[in-house]
Amino acid sequence: MRIRLGVFLAGFLCILSAAATAHSASLRNHDAFIGYSRLGSDAFYSNAGGLNGWEGALHIHIAPFLGIEGDVAHYGLGADAAIPRTTTVMFGPRVSLKALGINLFVHGMVGGEHSANSDSDVHMSHGAMAYDFGGGVDLPVLPFFAWRFSADHISAPTVSPSEGTKARFDTGLVFRF
Repeated sequence: MRIRLGVFLAGFLCILSAAATAHSASLRNHDAFIGYSRLGSDAFYSNAGGLNGWEGALHIHIAPFLGIEGDVAHYGLGADAAIPRTTTVMFGPRVSLKALGINLFVHGMVGGEHSANSDSDVHMSHGAMAYDFGGGVDLPVLPFFAWRFSADHISAPTVSPSEGTKARFDTGLVFRF
């Protein structure tokens, strides 16, 4: 599975790179992100602790300062079978301000989350509406690449415990095209 994901991402980046070279550096307003994500303690379910995972996002620029963002994340890596594995899929607007290659952004997204565990005593599988709002910064690394740091408030109102830490922190590679 990891090999397939690696091959898919390498192919995807090659296709995006070929398309991006047709544009000048000043026209690179879209971006794709892949990186590490950390979910706050008990963000979706009680006794889930802070979960590690990955996140991928695609941002399409549609007007000055404004774009549409789609985001997929999966959490629960390294957790035992009793801890729910959680996947989120969300979409929404993003406002960006770029200067000197640095991109500051804020976004708000709505979508869903699905959690499941494989504990032999109690099996759980549940989905709910989720939302997310926050922002971050992309720092330039190379002409087509940047490094992202972001933080969000994330919640699924029907399942998130009131005492949970509804935070998400992300860092990783951004490909600008």
